[in-house]
Amino acid sequence: MKLTQLKGNEPAADAGHLAENVMHFTRVLRAAGLPIGPDRVIDAVRALDVSDIGRRDDFYWTLASVLIDRREQFELFDQAFQMFWRDPRLLERAMMLTLAPPDEQMGNQDKGPSNRLNEALPPSLKPQESQQGEEEQKVEVDATFSFSAREVLQHADFETMTQDELAQAKKLIANLRLPIEEIRTRRRRPDDRGQRIDPRATLRAALRTGGGSIPLKRTSPRYRHPPLVVLCDVSGSMSRYARMFLHFLHAITSDRDRVTSFVFGTRLTNITRHLRHRDVDVAMNAVHAMINDWAGGTRIGQCLTEFNLRWSRRVLAQNATILMITDGLDGDVGVGLSRQMERLRKSCRSLIWLNPLLRFEGFEARPAGIRAMLPYVDAFMPAHNINSLVDLAAALRAPPERSQRRLAA
Repeated sequence: MKLTQLKGNEPAADAGHLAENVMHFTRVLRAAGLPIGPDRVIDAVRALDVSDIGRRDDFYWTLASVLIDRREQFELFDQAFQMFWRDPRLLERAMMLTLAPPDEQMGNQDKGPSNRLNEALPPSLKPQESQQGEEEQKVEVDATFSFSAREVLQHADFETMTQDELAQAKKLIANLRLPIEEIRTRRRRPDDRGQRIDPRATLRAALRTGGGSIPLKRTSPRYRHPPLVVLCDVSGSMSRYARMFLHFLHAITSDRDRVTSFVFGTRLTNITRHLRHRDVDVAMNAVHAMINDWAGGTRIGQCLTEFNLRWSRRVLAQNATILMITDGLDGDVGVGLSRQMERLRKSCRSLIWLNPLLRFEGFEARPAGIRAMLPYVDAFMPAHNINSLVDLAAALRAPPERSQRRLAA
């Protein structure tokens, strides 16, 4: 059944409502986080026009083939489809299509609707409890639309947060600080109670007094925060977390000096200059405009090779600390990754790896990329909520122990 042939050779009177409803459906998907632009909306309408959409399954897969292009987007699309198009009477009025009964739903319905999807749906389409006497499936609405307390936000996963909760979490992240312990440098500073005598300063002081007395000038070691280098993964599997980590990087860049930030997916990009802007919105817009491989593939080994060749000598001086944020899922299956990780570890004071996959209790280091990276890290920590970032501050405060590197391996 085509849009232009619902009634013989003449177009149906309400056929235009289908394009309008497809547009509203894509708006819901876009508000839920799927990258759908006007071009895909036009392609979806054209695909429905040339396809036989007399069956619900045909209508479902026609939209799916045009609107989604990644496996991880399928679950969100499936939930949105079932919730948006669940009323056959609505489809009869708006699209004049003959649909299957509502109980013939596709996909896995064990999981509840996504928080982002609940927030993106208009009020008329949000799930509500059925009235008495109706044998319809009851959908319980949790507290995702109410205000989340600070304690709840600290434990909430970035992946399941709604847009309002993400905005509140960004405000909490803006106040986070990384109290990295100061390290002793080779330089010294004047100190009247220092243990070492400064011969040059003592002779200069003796000349001022004419040699009548020789006041002893003392020095003590100078301490300074070590440089902090951040390598953040912005590939497709990390895009949801990377948005929050960029706000975290902006907070620590504004709080301290000598912070160098890089993002990588299929290429390495230095974003340090943009994160130094005081306005977080201006900084984020500049960063997103600069990243060309956002939500793309992952080539960790190639990006680390570029970092070791071009940037390591510039930014890893004076006992730098490296903070690597990635899930370790390498598109090159760990080719050359172990060698680059070894070189990276030898060039820094400590290497800390934040992996969102550690939020799962049954996590195992099975992917080749993770197994290649684990032997060379000093600390392997989860990074999926605000509490994990607070734990990171405690780990950076403590001195590194090389005996911990192979603990997680």
